[in-house]
Amino acid sequence: MSQIYSHIKEIISNSASISLNLDRKTLDEIDFSVEKPNEEKNGEISSNISLIIQKLVRENPIDIANKIVLELKKCSEFIKVDVAKPGFINLWLDSSMWQNYLKNSLELDDLIDCNIGNGRTVNVEYVSANPTGPLHIGHCRGAVFGDVLSNLLQKTGHQVTKEYYINDAGSQIKNLTNSVFIRYQELIGKKFSEYPDDFYPGDYLVPVAQHFASTYNSKLLEMNDEERFLLIKPFTINFMMNLIKEDLAAISIHQDIFISEQDLVSNGKIDEAIKALKKSNLIYEGVLEPPKGKKPDDWEPRPQMLFKSTKYGDEVDRPLQKSNKEWTYFANDIAYHFDKYQRGSNHLVDILGADHGGYVKRMTAAVAALSDNKASFTAKLCQMVKLTRNGKQIKMSKRSGEFITLREVIDEVGSDSIRFMMLYRKNEAPLEFDFTKVTEQSKDNPVFYVQYAHARISSVISKLNENNFSHMPSNFENIDFTLIDNKHELDLVKKIADWNKTIESATNLHEPHRIAYYLYELSSVFHSLWSQGKIDPNLKFIIPNNETLTFARIGLLTLTQRTIKSGLDLLGVSSPHEMK
Repeated sequence: MSQIYSHIKEIISNSASISLNLDRKTLDEIDFSVEKPNEEKNGEISSNISLIIQKLVRENPIDIANKIVLELKKCSEFIKVDVAKPGFINLWLDSSMWQNYLKNSLELDDLIDCNIGNGRTVNVEYVSANPTGPLHIGHCRGAVFGDVLSNLLQKTGHQVTKEYYINDAGSQIKNLTNSVFIRYQELIGKKFSEYPDDFYPGDYLVPVAQHFASTYNSKLLEMNDEERFLLIKPFTINFMMNLIKEDLAAISIHQDIFISEQDLVSNGKIDEAIKALKKSNLIYEGVLEPPKGKKPDDWEPRPQMLFKSTKYGDEVDRPLQKSNKEWTYFANDIAYHFDKYQRGSNHLVDILGADHGGYVKRMTAAVAALSDNKASFTAKLCQMVKLTRNGKQIKMSKRSGEFITLREVIDEVGSDSIRFMMLYRKNEAPLEFDFTKVTEQSKDNPVFYVQYAHARISSVISKLNENNFSHMPSNFENIDFTLIDNKHELDLVKKIADWNKTIESATNLHEPHRIAYYLYELSSVFHSLWSQGKIDPNLKFIIPNNETLTFARIGLLTLTQRTIKSGLDLLGVSSPHEMK
């Protein structure tokens, strides 16, 4: 009974089968919920089975629920069962259920038991920032989101590829190389009264320019534009990507694959994708209607190559070539996602900035078309991050010249605070990162509050010797957990029991913020129990001269700490045993 919700679902299915004379196999194929209700008055656990099977049974949900309840009342696991409109079954569990759950969970090697993936392949692409400078704090949110989602998917039985797409074939790369050349010219003596509009400011390009100045002296001035571009471009991109990888490593992000856009183009991947679409009769020559509102850069009132994306739910068909016969950005992206699919991924997940909302339907259509509906595409959009200190917004950076770099934030607050706080809001909601709050040692600083719970438990266990307990139990097999019967203790057990349900929801909905929320709530219940021990000495964790009760409570603390560590590991956040 390590997963109490699945155990209760089994009981409900058996009761429904008996009371309604239904085939048990039929019930096993029906997806009804067994979950914690929002309000305590509706029980400890509630089920909607009567609402889900009403068409099958062809009766009123209330009548169905009442029949099932008659059978459930025979079960010793429940102290109370009732029916609530429009047909929910509410259950109150005997305390032995929670006590047995505690005992059984302590015997597990791994507290996460959710094989949702069953070996399915998933490609998660995240960060993919243009290699034109260091990462800024806005990139960080998507980076952490993608990394933790990947951790979740791996932990729940998926085969995950963590990927970074290097945009090294567009106009921004020309601007980057031109910016390096300007810095190079400054180093050999040329003065610039003003810079071009597309110049990349900041100091991070100076070391690149220094390399060319020391290696070539003034020889770059003698080269034509193409020669100079082909010399500067690869070195600069490699330098920028190393810079980006170092920044990612500083927040414990290590991706499996880095894919070059230029390589895809050079290797004919776009032609390959277009050929596949043509073979499926999904390419035609046509003229698009003028788009409503602001016109996109790739729209032109002329016959052009179009992809029939409306066939797969998009609002309009999409252009694949510009008037100069260059491929559109979308054509490049189609080829890239086709390449992901060809490499064996059947579910493609992109973590994108909030300004990419219009991109989702067209890429969903492209993936469906190129895979013959065998692959799926999911985009998760991350809203902007607002940096504040003492209530005032921070905008500028000395290093970049226009934004706060990720490295600057890491150096000030550390990786743990960044990773946790980037997930302490749903990805679709704006996030405010307050430098003052994330360094506070208080309940208002979620990462401190959760880590402090883990450290507090270590502190309690370390005090066993001081109270004449010579050892920690080697295991909890013979511990009497019926002694865990106080409401505050059972509240903690109940919260721990929500862990696997949280993992399931976070994975299925691709919402890793649920892990951070859960850890804060679990820590809050633990800190509340700690405080009760200050009020009532009988609720202290260590009771001198009462080894039986003490070890039962140490078991509860051990499972709490293991659950916290399990969550922090998924978030890529440390689990300290002491806090300074």
